[in-house]
Amino acid sequence: MQPEERKSLHKNYHDNHYGFPIHNDDELFGRLVMEINQAGLSWETILKKEQSFRKAYHNFEVKKVAVYKEKDIERLLNDAGIIRNKLKINAAVENAKTILALQKEYGSFEKWLENNHPKTKDEWTKLFKKTFRFTGGEIVNEFLMSIGYLPGAHSENCIIYKKILKQKPMWAKQ
Repeated sequence: MQPEERKSLHKNYHDNHYGFPIHNDDELFGRLVMEINQAGLSWETILKKEQSFRKAYHNFEVKKVAVYKEKDIERLLNDAGIIRNKLKINAAVENAKTILALQKEYGSFEKWLENNHPKTKDEWTKLFKKTFRFTGGEIVNEFLMSIGYLPGAHSENCIIYKKILKQKPMWAKQ
């Protein structure tokens, strides 16, 4: 990848995705899958593979991923376009099942997040570790920062910070 392409990849994520609220459960699940897969790797590696992840995981449709069988896991383990780590793949399937249960109880994954907001980073980490698979402190922190639940995605003097603030619901503005 050329330096201009790399810069463009990061700029697009920074300017249009990082820290912005996500209101679609499939997209929230997708971001969680991406953050889990980033563990031990660079975010650039994950960004470059995003379309492959989308294709491999049925566009992150929670209902489809939650019913993956062994043949689906084998398919993912053989897909060179994604991160072929059995623990991370199994976590995606189990976390999709968990999100279905949260949707049943709270109406949506987003409402579950709202219901638990605000929390400190440590409180969120404990909750995620209790609720989901493969969710350590760094994964939880990056996931929540990337969807606007924890501060730090952008500094207050960043032009994107002001754009994000306009999109956040009143309860989320701290």
